[in-house]
Amino acid sequence: MSKSCQVLGTHASYGNSVSHSHRTTRRKFEANLQNKRYWVPSLGRRITLQVSAKGIKTIDRRGIESVVAELRARGELNI
Repeated sequence: MSKSCQVLGTHASYGNSVSHSHRTTRRKFEANLQNKRYWVPSLGRRITLQVSAKGIKTIDRRGIESVVAELRARGELNI
């Protein structure tokens, strides 16, 4: 599985590290990914999602049922 949020699709981005003397070198900004288990009442079981911190807030706001329905429509979740 690639390192991206299953809900939002957030993934790593690239930029520069800037030192005190203002020299720049390339660096990678990783997404804040967490493995989180959610109880889905319609399925009657738990599912594990790899989501970013913002994705967790999105699930809290929209509800797990809505998010799971969207993931299944995209074909990202085969349950």
